[in-house]
Amino acid sequence: MTKAEEKQQLRRTLRALERSLSERYRAESSQAIARHLLAMPEYQAAGTVFCFVGTRREIDTAAILEDALAAGKHLCVPLCVGEGLMELRQITALEELVPGAYGILEPPPESPVVETDGVDLAVIPCVGCSHGGHRLGQGGGFYDRFLSHYRGGTVLLCRERLIREDVPQEPHDYPVPWVLTERGLWEDGMPARLS
Repeated sequence: MTKAEEKQQLRRTLRALERSLSERYRAESSQAIARHLLAMPEYQAAGTVFCFVGTRREIDTAAILEDALAAGKHLCVPLCVGEGLMELRQITALEELVPGAYGILEPPPESPVVETDGVDLAVIPCVGCSHGGHRLGQGGGFYDRFLSHYRGGTVLLCRERLIREDVPQEPHDYPVPWVLTERGLWEDGMPARLS
């Protein structure tokens, strides 16, 4: 089995597991993860934050997005502009977001572009990951392309029940240094403090 086939198999397994999670666990884990993120000194110090807009299957990032705006940070979110391609676009209110090509809330096409180099902290989604930051994405390559050019602080959000230490890796995969679950923060695979 190729690495790509192993990834597809793991995606199917984790998506089935994700569908079986209770609404209560989803809500509580999303709230805990958001609290942990807002407590990170790297988040607090960031002037510009890039964050995904969570879908029903992902971590609910609404509290993070609202906090970034309320704190006066420059907030940018993804806009899908082609097959596997996204741009970072600044928003000033959550009401600007509209359903995009994949049904995911996105900024309008006229929203300002934010260059990758201008981001202080990037908050990234996954289907599942390892505590060491090996990420399994949806398979579209959007975030792999972003991570191949971005060198700033990056944190991966994942529910603890979707952590797998044996995520298959290919040459184009970039590990993320920080992983946040409802249990806390991992840095390079080791439990870390949030203070």
